[in-house]
Amino acid sequence: MSADLLLGTLLIGAGIGFVSGAFGKGGSAISTPLLHAIGVPAMVALASPLPATIPSTLLAGRSYARKDHVDGRVVRLGLIIGLPAVIVGALCTRWIPGGALIVVTDALVLGLGLRVLLRAATQDRESETPVAPRTKRARVLAVTGAVGLVSGLLGNTGGFLLAPLFMHALGMPVKRALGTSLAVAAALAVPGTIVHAWLGHIDWLVTLVFGLAAVPLASVGAHTALRIKERSLTLAFGVGLTLIAGGLLAFVH
Repeated sequence: MSADLLLGTLLIGAGIGFVSGAFGKGGSAISTPLLHAIGVPAMVALASPLPATIPSTLLAGRSYARKDHVDGRVVRLGLIIGLPAVIVGALCTRWIPGGALIVVTDALVLGLGLRVLLRAATQDRESETPVAPRTKRARVLAVTGAVGLVSGLLGNTGGFLLAPLFMHALGMPVKRALGTSLAVAAALAVPGTIVHAWLGHIDWLVTLVFGLAAVPLASVGAHTALRIKERSLTLAFGVGLTLIAGGLLAFVH
């Protein structure tokens, strides 16, 4: 790895670590196109950040859990279908080009960022509608099953999808959605890491450099987010996802 690539990976890891802790996501969905943009091969950029997200999401999730912003029932129920779905998705990358997956990643992040912005704009005019227990269980299984498949396919933890979907499908307030997303994402990263390592997609030097910066800053990001008001955090979440994904789609591809 060249000095420029090493420094770029370190800086991306630092930024992603902070953002992932603040916004309840592993961060690999955003790090994939950024790493690819500085010269990391597509499939390596897709899978290499994944192992580093396990400790970073656990540390950030612990900060949310201490403030009671993690829904344990959703976590336990979601992992029943989410974990096997990750394995299926990761195995499918044997037949799908890495470049196409990066474009899909950017497009998904952009769409969800716009949805979160819409939520922030209507927060004062709408009240959360309680979700019936049976409906909630079905939605949890549907969300985590779909996200598990996508996260395995795209080589990420699924946090970039989980947090906004928990907000929209389950009616969770933003901080509870972010905290629960971190808890689920940490678990989903494990089978994805194992399968991608078996397929030879992970460059462990990239993982190490990325993780050295990302892991400590994840806790800083989580502590920062927990001090921000709900609507401001929702707005920041939506703006961040939209700008990053929109910029990458416009200038990288």
